[in-house]
Amino acid sequence: MTEKRSFLSPHEVPAVPGTEGWERMYPYYYTFTTEDKEMQEYENKAFWYYDGLHYPEPMYPFDLLWDEAWYMALSQNNSRIFSIPASMGIDHRIINGYLYISPVGIDDPKVVEQRVADFMKRAGYYYENWDDLYEKWKDKVNELIKNVENMTMEDLPQLENESVVFEGVGRSSGFELVRKYNELINYGLEAWQYHFEFLNLGYAAYVILADFCKKIFPGMDDRTLSKMVGGVDVILFKPDENLRELAKLALKLGVQDQVKKAERLDDALAALQENEKGQEWVKAFEDAKYPWFYMSTGTGWYHDHWTWYDKIEIPFNNIKNYIDMLEKGESIDRPVEQVKETKENLVNEYTALIENEDDRAQFQQLLSVAQTCFPYVEDHNFYIEHWFHGVFWNKMRDLGKIFVNHGFFRDVEEIWYLNRFELEQALYDLVTSWATGVKPRGPSYWRAEIDWRKDVINKFRQFSPPPAVGQTPEVVNEPFTIMLWGITTESVNQWLDASGIEPDKMTELKGFPASAGSIEGYARVIKSPEQLHELEDGEILVATTTSPSWTPVFNKIGAAITDVGGIMSHAAIVCREYGLPAVVGTGLASSTIKTGQKLRVDGDKGLITLLK
Repeated sequence: MTEKRSFLSPHEVPAVPGTEGWERMYPYYYTFTTEDKEMQEYENKAFWYYDGLHYPEPMYPFDLLWDEAWYMALSQNNSRIFSIPASMGIDHRIINGYLYISPVGIDDPKVVEQRVADFMKRAGYYYENWDDLYEKWKDKVNELIKNVENMTMEDLPQLENESVVFEGVGRSSGFELVRKYNELINYGLEAWQYHFEFLNLGYAAYVILADFCKKIFPGMDDRTLSKMVGGVDVILFKPDENLRELAKLALKLGVQDQVKKAERLDDALAALQENEKGQEWVKAFEDAKYPWFYMSTGTGWYHDHWTWYDKIEIPFNNIKNYIDMLEKGESIDRPVEQVKETKENLVNEYTALIENEDDRAQFQQLLSVAQTCFPYVEDHNFYIEHWFHGVFWNKMRDLGKIFVNHGFFRDVEEIWYLNRFELEQALYDLVTSWATGVKPRGPSYWRAEIDWRKDVINKFRQFSPPPAVGQTPEVVNEPFTIMLWGITTESVNQWLDASGIEPDKMTELKGFPASAGSIEGYARVIKSPEQLHELEDGEILVATTTSPSWTPVFNKIGAAITDVGGIMSHAAIVCREYGLPAVVGTGLASSTIKTGQKLRVDGDKGLITLLK
């Protein structure tokens, strides 16, 4: 009998030297337990994989808020709301600042069967009323965003305004500041409740379709199926489309030189204001900004993934790049019609293969549901991770300014080194010291702690998180784990095989075949959004993951490779829309491949060959 292989136990991963005690930065339920033997046994038997799809960098204590939000939201929708038959949710832990997650499935077939009826009834209601419910969803989320946009964080006065007395207000500015902080946190958690209202159902619709297709079309692969639901207009492409339209408008109006030759946006706007055509372009630029410039430069999950509003030169430089491409006679448009034609041909081809009329009707029904749900799978990212988060981060910075004014922090950006529970304590320290006139303890307590935490986070960056820890599962069959993260039984075995090979001796890597095609080219390893400008035409993008704001670079790259992601990850979806080869879920690409290395990428086989 072959001995079962396992990854390192999560309890045996050593701390990064100089970071001992890092666990205090995060809530206790995010650390692997040391005091509960029953829980230790569960943790050691579980399969924990690194969630680099969402967290390619170490977690700042406050930024963990969004992980807390989806920890609850995803799981509750699986387990308690829609009763997804075989899935309860996903458990979360932190190792040396990096997020690890573990699917919580249901093994008992009787329990799975019992949950089917509730799922069909509840999910069926959403599938039947998807468009109406989605419009209500947009209204809820838009109202939530407006509430945060309209919120103000005001410093505490030396003496309250007389109106507090003469209008019988009965509440102080200190109380209001604490209330607003808690309200802001609750808005954030509420946004993520809505985030998962539809998302799991969108994935489930695809999984149900995939299961049906694999029964009646045994030879069909995931890429073929994904093409049948692709070729749709999703608003996540809208920000980049606006930039392309502005580039086209510049040429149409004859103002491309004023745009292209300006070093900075302000220089361009000043020059353009001097003539009527230029003013027309400026107006179009201003009209294109809200809300589309709330596009994060990263995943949106970190406070320093600034939006285009915060880093206005990023969209401006993208416009200039598009102007360059147009002047060279190159197309800057997505091949939408080609993708749609491929989709229609595939649907017709496979429909014609079904001889049974009932099977044909079921295929068309399941395909229609999946196509209806698919846009939400991408669109929700713009509303929540980009627009909402972009507004939220800057409201928190307004609070950070108040802490700086009272000596708690040296800089606004130090606010992120406290988790949300610690921040509430610090805020109460601030308002009670204001109320009593007694010196607060916060400045002496938090400044030293923040200095230590800064050093810890920097040391975490030198740590290469292993792709997984814990016991190897007999088989990976949790659908979201496969579809979104690209983790399969095969990929887990490949990680184990690769663990004993030195990176410079590897000749090939395997991953998930996410988008068809084959190409040879030179690698460009991108570790952060700030490096995107380094990409040159035709290079192969290699990253832990990609984000929607990277879409403009897909016009210039030859292929994409990621460490994490499945058939429904961002890199996979965008590469299919742009007709680029992609291999995702490799686990090791960004830590193995070096910039400038020649590669062959085979998006049909999910194979990357490292050429000499």
